[in-house]
Amino acid sequence: MELKQLREKSADELKAHLVELHKEGFALRMQKATGQLAKTHDARRVRREIARVNMLLGEKK
Repeated sequence: MELKQLREKSADELKAHLVELHKEGFALRMQKATGQLAKTHDARRVRREIARVNMLLGEKK
């Protein structure tokens, strides 16, 4: 999701999105550990999006 779209969300929506991203990141790490991860760039995308959401949550405080 782009930063512009994330900025439009409320703090509660961002927190919910953050939980989903952590779940997705966990699933990707498990796939990597078992050798089933086909798209290795997805792990990087999730990590960066988590950082973006955390940055926006900090700004909203």
